[in-house]
Amino acid sequence: MKKFLLFLFLANFVFIRHAYSLEKNYDMEGLQPLAPYGVFSTFSADSLKKGNAAIALGAGMAVDSDYYRFTGQIGYGITDRLEFDVTVPYVLDWQGSADGFQDISLGLKYRFLDEGKYGPSLALLVSGSLHTGRSEFSTAGSIGGGIIISKRIGPVTGHANLLYFRPGSGPLTEEINFAAGLDFAAANNFKILTELYGRKSYSGSVNRLELRFGYRFLTAENLYTTVGAGTDLKNRNPEYRLFLSFSYLFPHERKEIKKIYEQEE
Repeated sequence: MKKFLLFLFLANFVFIRHAYSLEKNYDMEGLQPLAPYGVFSTFSADSLKKGNAAIALGAGMAVDSDYYRFTGQIGYGITDRLEFDVTVPYVLDWQGSADGFQDISLGLKYRFLDEGKYGPSLALLVSGSLHTGRSEFSTAGSIGGGIIISKRIGPVTGHANLLYFRPGSGPLTEEINFAAGLDFAAANNFKILTELYGRKSYSGSVNRLELRFGYRFLTAENLYTTVGAGTDLKNRNPEYRLFLSFSYLFPHERKEIKKIYEQEE
């Protein structure tokens, strides 16, 4: 199993080819975190336990950019510190001009430092994408990675990511993604989410700065539902974005309830 996962991960470097120019801003999805190990696009340093897996289905609607995006995700805990993830995005244009898959992204997240009393937990992310997407939504593959920081203070857990990606397309420039997110445990099965997500080109100009809010519910045992909305603070493109996703963790582990009986004397 480990050799197969390693083969898939290395394959993305082999299949990177020259890209087509992007005709419309469909926002490259890239690798996304699996709930509950992240906010919206902000990764958490926490990960799936060894041998555990997760699947997720998500949908997003971009208002004033006029398209839907549907996302499928798979995650697997290789060890308690090392997680393998796959993100498969599909774009549906409202105007019907272009429908199809974006580049499939693969990644490995490794937590090399656990959270201490005062210090945060730290993880490294290495990610790449295959040139599988339609020309309008493809960067001809990519390669990159960065650092993930997480820290819990009471009911609030904060996360910060700084990631660098180099697209496979010659005309496209390198990108730096930065994200900061908070999840507030308002109740046992309910969290309030907020996130600031930004992206800038290698030249230094910020071309995306988005503020997002939402909620996450433990809908059923091991089933998480996340809803949210975001708006671009810089270009208003898209002016609004809506999110909905469902993620399931398995295998399902039932907690054993020990009953204590008192013997009457």
